[in-house]
Amino acid sequence: MFNFASIALLASFFVSQAAAHGGVISYVIGGTTYQGWQPYNSPNGQSSIERPYSSFDPILSATASTISCNNNGQAGPSQLSATVAAGSKVTAKWSQWTHAEGPVMVYMAKCPGSCTSANSASLQWFKIDEAGLLSGTLAKGQWGNGIIMQKLEWTSTIPASLAPGEYLIRHELLALHQANTPQFYPECAQLIVTGSGNKTPSGSYLASFPGAYKQSDPGVNVNIYTQEAQTITTYKVPGPPVWTGA
Repeated sequence: MFNFASIALLASFFVSQAAAHGGVISYVIGGTTYQGWQPYNSPNGQSSIERPYSSFDPILSATASTISCNNNGQAGPSQLSATVAAGSKVTAKWSQWTHAEGPVMVYMAKCPGSCTSANSASLQWFKIDEAGLLSGTLAKGQWGNGIIMQKLEWTSTIPASLAPGEYLIRHELLALHQANTPQFYPECAQLIVTGSGNKTPSGSYLASFPGAYKQSDPGVNVNIYTQEAQTITTYKVPGPPVWTGA
């Protein structure tokens, strides 16, 4: 039988586990702050531009069915969308993040009509921003995730030439602090893009989730603690190349 000390110890364990990870909790778009999904609160009454997700815990498989938006692919019960002009900036914010090693990746996907009725696992995604190993070596370098750790935010620009329409934006942190055990942290939000752009990416710029990565990809299956990692100064960010709209 549990006593109070055991219950307190168990509770502190789960708190420490949540504190070790993180997720996007708000967005700043055009000077307006949009409340993100609150994963540890009841979904009842939550209304957000962010797709619902359940916890700050990582996804451990590159081919998990939940890897598109850290959920079953569906919109929330009271889903909102934020309007953003092509060429403007979107800032995602985290409340906590403690893993310095690994890349930051930002994707978008055009919805075939209303995003609220679109399953994120059925969409074609294109990458608009990334930051992998910025300097130094795999073992002792400055990574995109290190910037998140310091600032708890990431700002990306919507390509100015992107055609108007409804899109999902997907922020993903890939934590590499455990040898050959990648941890994926994706969250998504709904956008309505405006402007006079007329371009959308195609071909090798597009990818599916799941499907964009394999567990064996060199940018996914990484051991930063080997002797070799002490001297390696290059890293290939997983997924397709960044589409700038050019």
